[in-house]
Amino acid sequence: MPWISSFFHPARVARSGARYQPLHDAMGDDTVYQQSDDIQDAVMGNHRVVVTEGDNKRIRQKTDKVILVILVWVYFLQILDKTVLGFSAIYGLQHDTHLTGNQYSLVGAIAPLAQLIWQPFSSVLIVKVPPRMLMPLLVLGWGIAQCLMPLCRNLAHLLVDRFFLGLFEAGCLPLFSIITGQWYRRSEQPLRVAAWYGTNGLGTIAAALLSYGLGHVTNSRLASWQLIFLITGLITVITVPWIYWKLDNDISSARFLTPKERSQAQERLRANQTGAHTGKINWNHVSEIFLDVKTYLFIVMALANNLGAQVTNIFGPLILSGLGFDRYKTTLLNIPFGVVQWLIIILTAYAASKTRRKSLTLLGMLFPVLTGLVMLYLLPRGESNTTGLLLTGYYFLAFIFGGNPLIVSWILANTGGETKRAAVMSLYNAATSAGNIIGSLLFDSKDAPEYLPGLKSTMGVFAAMVAVVLLQTAILVLLNKKHSAMRVRNGKPAVMKDRSMEDEFTVDDMQEEDEAEPGRGTSLQDLTDRKNDEFVYVY
Repeated sequence: MPWISSFFHPARVARSGARYQPLHDAMGDDTVYQQSDDIQDAVMGNHRVVVTEGDNKRIRQKTDKVILVILVWVYFLQILDKTVLGFSAIYGLQHDTHLTGNQYSLVGAIAPLAQLIWQPFSSVLIVKVPPRMLMPLLVLGWGIAQCLMPLCRNLAHLLVDRFFLGLFEAGCLPLFSIITGQWYRRSEQPLRVAAWYGTNGLGTIAAALLSYGLGHVTNSRLASWQLIFLITGLITVITVPWIYWKLDNDISSARFLTPKERSQAQERLRANQTGAHTGKINWNHVSEIFLDVKTYLFIVMALANNLGAQVTNIFGPLILSGLGFDRYKTTLLNIPFGVVQWLIIILTAYAASKTRRKSLTLLGMLFPVLTGLVMLYLLPRGESNTTGLLLTGYYFLAFIFGGNPLIVSWILANTGGETKRAAVMSLYNAATSAGNIIGSLLFDSKDAPEYLPGLKSTMGVFAAMVAVVLLQTAILVLLNKKHSAMRVRNGKPAVMKDRSMEDEFTVDDMQEEDEAEPGRGTSLQDLTDRKNDEFVYVY
């Protein structure tokens, strides 16, 4: 899929003349001057690794074609398996399984509850179990759970099945986030996260088309909703062998890279300053989280954004049907909604990548969401002159899905240390699960079809999220000032340019650490962002 690689490569900044940079040899005794206009030399271990901008681009493209393709496809499957629950509600699930009152909300909430319960174990598994083993097992587990959905006959059956589906999906988002951080530079991460998270929109489109087609099947022994779950589950299960065949655990064992390219790939990531891969749990990293204010704020953002996401994930088709559309039109109207979702996710990530200001991009995304919620809350139903406006307000809610990839890439860019990143991403996923649970319970069937109490509560949540984003920005600015003072105390420059946020690879990424201690710079140690004085926070 070469189009994926070409799509996610921003234009390169033009070079402006040759520069000469001092580089130390492996023993640290002699200084060698090397022209760095075309070739970037860096000390790594006991040998010199040469990385050109051409090497940097080629390695990124090869990584996109293997790692990114896997992430995009598997995350698409997870979204597809989740999204079809909303469509099954209008194709007979509630009637055939005898759901009444708030029971459908409980079915929507049970998978996030399982994810919430399982998050501590996910953190351990992500650190201890190689991705090539862990990802296929997770996909197989939730695929089997999806295949078993047609056997459910009552609320108890549904709750048990959806619980196990949520349990296996629990490690997906934190695992994908960690993989993205391990393979890509910080400047590249927002668009890569958007690439796989953007399948929220593609999953909505696919679920709508699949549900529309299977909804017209009348000569089957299975009901339409049962066929929907069975087909999506089978697609997921048969994907497992391909995932195991293609996925690599890390850069050092990447089969799609040559031995020389593996060293170059590791070298180009040194400027991330997010720590080395060790495969060991560092409990000091975990304890540090409790003292880290920015982590709490990231968790609040995740909770708020995903609480609001339930407006469309579970109740979107029901809200649309409440605007006066039959189940077939309701299904088809979710196709343009999915297109808008995908576009919003890609465009917001691109904006964050170009402006290098995730906070401003996130704030810009929140205002259309609030506008859509206000429209759905205030405009009357059942009047022909308001139906178009209500539909527009509903489509504004697609901006919600631009929030999660921004928050994920913001966390990855501001969290150092392997164990700390895994733990923080598991906490993030726990917060998203909690948001999904609360969001599901805010919408009660007695409030159908307007669901005004749920919409009102969601408006308050997103208004509060604006304040949290502003507070987080201020915290990160203060942390950069604190690190600047720490560097001065350690005899280093007060200001360090964050080369990891630039599109072009340069030798300056590692020059300072090589001069301090050749081959043993801070980026090669498993340091957290708080302990690494060379870490530059991104806001």
